[in-house]
Amino acid sequence: MSNATTEPTQTQTSNPLWKPAQVIVMSAVCLVVGIAVGYFLRGSAPATSVPAPAAQAAAAPAGMPGGANQQAMPSIEDLKRMADKKAQPLLAELKTNPNNAETLNHLGMIYKSAHQFKEAGDYFQKSLQVDPKNADVMTDMASCLYFTGDADGAIAELQKALAVDPKHAGALMNLGIIKYKAKNDVNGAIAAWEKLLKLNPDFDQKELVQHMIEQAKHAKENPGSMGITKG
Repeated sequence: MSNATTEPTQTQTSNPLWKPAQVIVMSAVCLVVGIAVGYFLRGSAPATSVPAPAAQAAAAPAGMPGGANQQAMPSIEDLKRMADKKAQPLLAELKTNPNNAETLNHLGMIYKSAHQFKEAGDYFQKSLQVDPKNADVMTDMASCLYFTGDADGAIAELQKALAVDPKHAGALMNLGIIKYKAKNDVNGAIAAWEKLLKLNPDFDQKELVQHMIEQAKHAKENPGSMGITKG
């Protein structure tokens, strides 16, 4: 998924499900809005290409045991090693320029792509200490907070991002997802997504957001079917 960004575009990973402004999260942490919504919007373009891990392998077609037509997906440990390797040149740069916000952000993106959310969050936080008004980095920081169990902190970070850039598509999208999934706030989720579409009429994932809004409204009217408390 894409949104306004000041970060340079980078080469896509070979995984066909991972696009420059998307992160496919593990099925264990997939967010549900009627259907599985397995990605947050990134705040900024990825700084590296690290394949997404498969928490559950796709079912192999009949007659092809073991998924012979599929490439093995890296484990979380594999991704950590890959991220560490990709981070080495940037860590070397930090030795001479430790307060380079862009380098710190790129390191955060490397570890976020590898699902090392705590380490990624540390780099995003350091980047924000240098560049405190960067809404893109705040949005990425928020998703790390969410995936490390701090939904309230994630919402607060997204609100900071929106105070800087009220139209920020990634912040509005993710705010809705977190409000829906972590806070059971269907009205808040719908409001965030409707604001996203109002302020970003040419948003390239407009149909997806509209579908999420419809599903959330359905859940609101039929709380028993979705496990949602009507409010």
